[in-house]
Amino acid sequence: MVVPELRAWRTARPHLVRVARTVKPHVARVTRAVRPGAVRFTTPQLTAVAATLGLALAAGAVTVAGPWDSTGQRTAERDWAASRAPEGGADHAGAAGAAATAPRPAPSAATVLAGLSRSTTAVPAPAEQALKKVLDPLLGNSVLGARRTAVVVDVATGKRLYGKGADDVQTPASTTKIATAVAALTAPGPDHRITTRTVLEPDTKEVVLVGGGDPTLTAHKVTDGWASLRTLADRTATALKSRHMTHVTLSYDTSLYRGPVLHPIGVNENIAKVTPLMVDEGRLDDSTSGTAARAEDPAADAARRFAGLLHDRGIGTTSPGLSKATGRSQALASVSSPPLSALVERMLTNSDNDIAEALARQVALATGAEPSFDGDAEAIHAQLKKLKLPLTGARFADGSGLNRADKLSAGLLTGLLAAAGDADHPELRTVLTGLPIAGFTGTLSTRYADAPTATGVVRAKTGTLTGVNTLAGTVVDADGRLLAFAFLTSDEATPPDPLAARSALDRTATALASCGCR
Repeated sequence: MVVPELRAWRTARPHLVRVARTVKPHVARVTRAVRPGAVRFTTPQLTAVAATLGLALAAGAVTVAGPWDSTGQRTAERDWAASRAPEGGADHAGAAGAAATAPRPAPSAATVLAGLSRSTTAVPAPAEQALKKVLDPLLGNSVLGARRTAVVVDVATGKRLYGKGADDVQTPASTTKIATAVAALTAPGPDHRITTRTVLEPDTKEVVLVGGGDPTLTAHKVTDGWASLRTLADRTATALKSRHMTHVTLSYDTSLYRGPVLHPIGVNENIAKVTPLMVDEGRLDDSTSGTAARAEDPAADAARRFAGLLHDRGIGTTSPGLSKATGRSQALASVSSPPLSALVERMLTNSDNDIAEALARQVALATGAEPSFDGDAEAIHAQLKKLKLPLTGARFADGSGLNRADKLSAGLLTGLLAAAGDADHPELRTVLTGLPIAGFTGTLSTRYADAPTATGVVRAKTGTLTGVNTLAGTVVDADGRLLAFAFLTSDEATPPDPLAARSALDRTATALASCGCR
């Protein structure tokens, strides 16, 4: 039995897809929401994807940080949509003069979402045998390589609906970032902010720029809400002038971290050296995501840029040198990152390796582990163990998934996603909101072009290394049930074509989204 609201959703869905296609070219103009780093959708986009968020919350959630209502839709956007949607709701049905060829009026967003929010009891979950009939042939595609494991979980109940090598571990690539996100949101927590500061050593003119581990610290004039090196220079210059100091010895402190700074992958345009002091992720261009040439020494580069900003504000400095702030130093100024919840969203949406490694370091620091690649891995594993997740065979070697030594199971990844929708863990909600959205955001923005039924409905973290192709996230199926899934495939001996493998995974997620499967 399908409840009336869900039947209405099925009727409205093709029209929403057409709207999504129309607005897709305008995605570049999407602005930041109330919280820095959160995506703010245009109204048509919101209509297409609000059901997913609504279900994530309805699966037993509390309100996500920000002005969300009980359906998972931002309140202001909902009101704006209700007043402007051309198809309208029931009160627009049968309007005089309506063209005979016009699409049927869609129910208002609030009604549709209210119906979906009741789906945990009104709509049964897909049946295991029906899911096997749909997914087994797709996962059996040879373009995926020799090893293929998969799990599908009902988020509302946490019940496993489908499993194929569910507990077998293999290289997860960037889907590792889901685990890093969950660990960071439990320790040090979603509200934690990373501070970059300047101090003055007593009885000297030595100013020390102290790195706190914020890779999103920016020197750009337009900050988009991220911590600003320019603001730190403003505040530091003001503090120095109040002490009648106009020329100082400038040093910088990177002592917060331990161990190697170079990721085991080596010099690579996907990640800078992992240091607690950097500006704009060490990028040598104006990009904010994706690959880019990086500074040879991100900390030294940040200190040189800070020296230039102080000079522009009337403070002369020596050439910056490496040092360490003492316990007797006096605070001058500081700037702080947005809360970790915002960093998690940016990390997941853009598959940002620099943020991932920084968050892994924050987990280590918060739990008393050594802030190094080895210490981070131990700390992440320990945090996930507290959540009683299936960690048998799991191994963490970094926070980003660039290291092939990472080994996770599809069962663990879906367990992480289900935990993020659990009412007992509201601190994890940004794991769901940060996932890229098919056809709209981040690493899925250019995918699913040939799968309109998945556009705005599939939300998933991608993962790609040579011979490894993975996808893990959530879908709302044809009956309105929120499902978490993880597809891990690999063949390092005979690496499959990455584009063909990626397309096969996208078709599998699309089939899951289109499936009632009973």
